[in-house]
Amino acid sequence: MARARNVRERAGHATLVAVLLASGVAATLLGARPSPVPAPHPASFASADPDQVESILTTYCVGCHNERRRSGGLALDALDVRSPAADADRWERVILKVRTGTMPPGGEPRPDPGQYDVVAEWLEKEIDRAAARGTADPGTTNPVHRLNRLEYNNAVNDLFGLDVDVRSLLPGDETADGSFDNFADALSITTTHMERYLSVARQVTRLATGLPPTAPAVLTYEVPLHVVQDQRQDEELPFGSRGGVAVRYDFPAAGEYLIKVRLRRQYQDYLMGMGWPQLLDVRLDGALVERFTVGGGALGFRPAAASYAGSGEPGSFGSPEWEEYMQLTGDAHLELRVHVEAGPQVIGVSFVREQFEPEGLPQPLQRGRVLTNDQIYMDRASVHSVQIGGPYETEASAVDTPSRRHIFVCRPGAGASEEACASQILSRMTRQAYRRSVTEQDVTSLLEFFRQGRAEGGSFDAGIQLALERLIVDPEFLLRISRTPPGVHAGDVYRLDDLEVASRLSFFLWSSIPDDELLTLAEQGRLTEPAVLDAQVRRMLADERAREALVQGFASQWLNLRLLPEKLADPDKYPDFDDSLLDAFRQETEMLVASTLLEDRPIPELLSADYTFVNERLARFYGIPGVYGSRPRRVALPDPEKRGGLLGHGGLMALSSYPDRTSPVLRGKWLLDNILGADPPPPPANVDTSLDQSGSVANLTIRERLDRHRGERLCMGCHALIDPLGFALENYDATGQWRDLDERGEPVDTRGTLPSGVELGGVAALREYLLANDDQFVRTVTEKLMSYALGRPLEPFDQPTVRKIVRDAEGQQYRWSAIVLGIARSPAFLSRRAQEI
Repeated sequence: MARARNVRERAGHATLVAVLLASGVAATLLGARPSPVPAPHPASFASADPDQVESILTTYCVGCHNERRRSGGLALDALDVRSPAADADRWERVILKVRTGTMPPGGEPRPDPGQYDVVAEWLEKEIDRAAARGTADPGTTNPVHRLNRLEYNNAVNDLFGLDVDVRSLLPGDETADGSFDNFADALSITTTHMERYLSVARQVTRLATGLPPTAPAVLTYEVPLHVVQDQRQDEELPFGSRGGVAVRYDFPAAGEYLIKVRLRRQYQDYLMGMGWPQLLDVRLDGALVERFTVGGGALGFRPAAASYAGSGEPGSFGSPEWEEYMQLTGDAHLELRVHVEAGPQVIGVSFVREQFEPEGLPQPLQRGRVLTNDQIYMDRASVHSVQIGGPYETEASAVDTPSRRHIFVCRPGAGASEEACASQILSRMTRQAYRRSVTEQDVTSLLEFFRQGRAEGGSFDAGIQLALERLIVDPEFLLRISRTPPGVHAGDVYRLDDLEVASRLSFFLWSSIPDDELLTLAEQGRLTEPAVLDAQVRRMLADERAREALVQGFASQWLNLRLLPEKLADPDKYPDFDDSLLDAFRQETEMLVASTLLEDRPIPELLSADYTFVNERLARFYGIPGVYGSRPRRVALPDPEKRGGLLGHGGLMALSSYPDRTSPVLRGKWLLDNILGADPPPPPANVDTSLDQSGSVANLTIRERLDRHRGERLCMGCHALIDPLGFALENYDATGQWRDLDERGEPVDTRGTLPSGVELGGVAALREYLLANDDQFVRTVTEKLMSYALGRPLEPFDQPTVRKIVRDAEGQQYRWSAIVLGIARSPAFLSRRAQEI
């Protein structure tokens, strides 16, 4: 950190992006919303003077942005630079352009970096002072905010004490402009949603209360085709196992279940790995239930490796001998009926790992392609799917499960009124589900469903189940509804009550409903007391739910990790690229973010970390020795310059590439979007963005083709910034693998000169450059996290709040807790502007 500070001092007060763009960027960018940098230290404000600011604007800006021309819809000669707070929205647009250096356009005279700072510092200082003196605009959102899939899933699990994943049973969530899927305005509710909510409510509540399903259910868990099953696949599987899958399944009732295992097929439905005997285990919570033998040439028969399918030759694929062989040694026998008690258990299916290799010449793995006959026959067998069906015979008596203990806090005594106990259970569950104090009408309504369920199902438990089913299809559960207090008119700013703050906090940090402690403090009216609020935020951040929710809900969307399963690679160029590697990529980045949250590390450590999280598959890909098994673990990087921090994560580099080649443009844009927060605009509609693919340029490198592309005037400005950033990452190929030579066998050229004249020579130089201006990265994270917390895009009036949060966090080294606390304390989080109708 000291090193970064020293570099910043040498750089003066010039902000990162202003320096990057000091010598030219395209002029057509006024509609873009790049992030501003945080306000500078108060001491630097002394250099800002309104007369000097006005002179700079007149010299470089007013020629286009005046009353006559109104370029970009902005007339600076009509604004008072001495009182920028009077037109804060328009001046914030100016600050954004100045801080990112996107104005003046390329080819026009430009201020030097110091002049950029003078303008930005003066405008920020005056706007922030005015915001501190007055009532901040907290903004507004749609007063009806549907829970997204992650929030609904977490809410039903926390409400009922379950551990199930129902997200796949619900319709997908819309996103606003490719941002977060928890934005209120984007989350519509349709008849399809209601149909699925009704169906899921029945399944979830019967599972939670221990009632058997109305009919046996069959669920199939498939292993993705390109997951390589050559090592232990899951921590729930035993040591010495290979491949397979561990299925975490909540058995709805005690009874008999049918488990079927199907093996992976290739080429006209032929099983793989039947040429030698392999042992397949089925386990229940680690205990061996059944061991099968697959393959092995039980008839003393081995298909001719050189024969082709359908040739009719004896022993060839498709011949009568082969069909007979497959019937006897296939996977039709891999099924068993087993009695299982109700509750969550793990079904493990895996092969016993052999300590030898089948004979034959080693061949490169051909993922995603049709394999040769010999590979099909002598390859390792792999699990394709595990199917669980049942219960087929159930026991009448209820058993003890975590969810039943969570729900049934009382039991009606002999001869006692069942409704008194039902009221106690339903009052407690309603308070949690509705996230507020319970009214008599709430309980009365649910008791009607209790009576109906009791009569139809013949038991107390059946009555509770139907009442709970009704509970979680109520709008009070499915929607976060903001009610304007009496006497508040449209456009008025009002403080949120403590119960609404409790919901905001829990959905921000846990993506779920408030717990009992949070609700109790809110009901007492104490939650928004500063000391109490801070203590609750710290408590919630220390909870495992915060790390899981912020990684799955926030980080996975911020860093585009949800796109990793869709990543493709050309199998001819990258034959070893597979789903096992993609999964390891995802785990690496998620675990880095989670570890910095857990340890409350400074946010810039996401860029500077000299450690990472790898399993054997990823360690082999990175060239890190001494790592074995499928479990990811923290390791010190032998060469942090190559793999340190987010810039060295192979998954992020693969995401920003095409299947067959790297893309400096995609990577440069990724940096601007997610690290610098500059939000580059899309290219002009009349510009062809594709690179020339004609035969005349076939022998040119990507750099040479981009040089030609940059020669077009409309493309020059943006690419002058984007391309050098992307070139700095060219040592990573299209799959994120480190390389020293390019496709032509020549040393990789990572040189890039930014518009300011600063030269970058690879990822290490880029990382050092970003860390020298780490406040830019922190501001980007703060903006994105605050937008996620509020459930809406940020507006110009939010910028004083963002700048204050970042300034206040600097003294705490920009730790996660400082940023989260700053957001939770902010007027935008604790208050709301009444929506105009």
